[in-house]
Amino acid sequence: MKRLPVEFEATVTYYRDYDTDLFVQDGDSAIYVDYRAGANLVPGDRVLVRGKTQESFRPIVVADDVTVLRHGSLPRPVPATAAELFSGRLDSVLGSIRGTVRSAQMVWSAGRRNIYLKVLIDGGYIDAAVNSENAGAVDHLLDSEIEMSGVITSEFDQKMQQSGARFDVQSLDDVRILRPASTRPQDLPVTPLEDVLGGYHIQDFSRRIQVEGTITYYQPRRAVVLESGNQSLWIVTQTDIPLRIGDIAYASGFPNVRNGYLTLDYGEVRDTKQFNPVPPRPLAWNQIGFAQFAFMLVSAEGELVSQAREAAQDEYVFTSHGHLFSAIYRHPRGMSPAELPSMKDVAPGSRVRVSGINMFYSSDPFDGPVESNLLLRDFDDIAVIAPPSLLNMRNLEIVIGVLFLAILGIAARGWRLERRLRRQTDSLAARTEHEAEIERRRSRILEKINGTGPLGDILEMVADLVSFRLGGIPCWCETHDGGRFGACPPGAPTANVISEELRAGSGASLGHLFAALPQDAKPGPLQWDALSKGASQASIAIETRRLYADLVRRSEFDNLTEAHSRYYLERELDILIQFSEVSGGTFGLIYFDLDGFKRVNDSYGHRVGDEYLQQVALRIKSQLRSQDKLARLGGDEFAVLVPLVPNRSDLQEIIVRLQASLREPIVIEGNALPSSASFGLAVYPQDGTTRDELIDIADAAMYAAKFDKR
Repeated sequence: MKRLPVEFEATVTYYRDYDTDLFVQDGDSAIYVDYRAGANLVPGDRVLVRGKTQESFRPIVVADDVTVLRHGSLPRPVPATAAELFSGRLDSVLGSIRGTVRSAQMVWSAGRRNIYLKVLIDGGYIDAAVNSENAGAVDHLLDSEIEMSGVITSEFDQKMQQSGARFDVQSLDDVRILRPASTRPQDLPVTPLEDVLGGYHIQDFSRRIQVEGTITYYQPRRAVVLESGNQSLWIVTQTDIPLRIGDIAYASGFPNVRNGYLTLDYGEVRDTKQFNPVPPRPLAWNQIGFAQFAFMLVSAEGELVSQAREAAQDEYVFTSHGHLFSAIYRHPRGMSPAELPSMKDVAPGSRVRVSGINMFYSSDPFDGPVESNLLLRDFDDIAVIAPPSLLNMRNLEIVIGVLFLAILGIAARGWRLERRLRRQTDSLAARTEHEAEIERRRSRILEKINGTGPLGDILEMVADLVSFRLGGIPCWCETHDGGRFGACPPGAPTANVISEELRAGSGASLGHLFAALPQDAKPGPLQWDALSKGASQASIAIETRRLYADLVRRSEFDNLTEAHSRYYLERELDILIQFSEVSGGTFGLIYFDLDGFKRVNDSYGHRVGDEYLQQVALRIKSQLRSQDKLARLGGDEFAVLVPLVPNRSDLQEIIVRLQASLREPIVIEGNALPSSASFGLAVYPQDGTTRDELIDIADAAMYAAKFDKR
């Protein structure tokens, strides 16, 4: 039940003064309490807790007040077996285990470094977070046999199936080394790469289990998917017996966790021949990446972008609301290219409904989108709803191509007119130096147009070329955005001025090209021809630069939030790393994503979700310096590149400022929506010297922060 008032006495079993994690226990009963950081609490304190319950997968109390009554002794840790830990019955209880440390690392959590262990006990692996910044203890713990006591918590995958267990350990004193490692890792002999498998040895006592469900996917000698109610399971199998999709089946095998998801390995499948098909679950584009739908039979609608047959699979790429997703058909094993069924030919831009298994290749331990695509059973899983619209990307590309060819045609026509005029007026003798200079200048202008030089420089060159052809009279360009380029003499608007309009390929006016003739002089064919050719070159230059500027902006900025793009962030990271290698400078990278953004989309719709992201971006930008760069990496995940940061504490101060900017709710259409985010950071060169290292460290720290927060 949610927000019920509670008041009870219990003993503190775990508390960190720099965040809000508090566990209390009374007898055999234990619970997690969300309480403020900085409270003066230590394990063994007998406390009175007043607060309210919070709806959660596990019981949680949000405390308004925790009063210390006295200090006593801790409850006796409960010796725990792997079966008890993985059952979840000991959640929040103070327990103890014995095992061997397989991994020991220092990881950033809530702004501090803690020791994270992976311990092998009889029956499985257990994670442990030790509240200690003693990096020197890591080498002593690795491969040692230990006895450890701490609060037991359960770990879950994104389908809310328990996938492991974890100990939250108050201090390094609660980890006792029973038998030190015989050899330090750095003292081990070097094993050749080709002999690595010689060190592999596993004893597996997992028991075979049997499950029941409807077959939603089958590929012989590879995998079967069973679905029952709101649950689905990926079964790894080598069977090649005929199985019918839609039949109820039994499968037996051994439980395992692959990429963060429960699977059944070495599966044996028995088809009951009872046909009970599962209808595909309709999903919107933004639901495909959420793991609660992992391995379920789903359907989604979108427009086809492309399709391709590859060596081992066929791929269809679709777009929906500006986002891309893929549907994959895996080639059956042992089938030659000639035996493969033909791909379903769908015209690009067609509106289709695609069904398949929502396939995930990696797992995020928190609630957020991860890499996925739809796995087709056969090509009948693609159904065309509507043919391509006339207004689609392909037709737009054709129109742009035609316009570009028209522009080139205009330029070519101007060039042919120029050649024809020279053939008519010049003798068969070699070109004069004047004509050669015109050609050289025209060539330089074309090179500038095809390059990346500023538009103003090109228009200056066009005006100079027209002036040179007309004997040095003043010439200049004026564009509709107020720009003026060239030699415009004082009083030109009232002088003997002729002009030629600059026109786009679509016919729209872009500006004018002017020439100031001597007083009482009348323009003739030479003057009008020079202006016409100059106007054609200026028009091409303006349109080309506009297309280039639009492409650059699309690649460097996110259209929704006006933050920079992932491409821009990665490019700037590479540049800053090269500069810092030479200058010896230090800079920081902050990663963060929004807490509970999925609930905003689910409760209020994506239009409100988009405005929510826009307001978050505005708040973050208001806290950054002009040289700091905010980038949207995708969905609700962002990053901030902070150059010239002296040390880690300065970067943490920025994070505190960013957290404060999100403390007030975001009001949209009368709804006050809570806002908060989880942050992680990396500092160059302490945490990494390459782009990938810095991104991985910041990303891992962000997820550790989110994990601790939960």
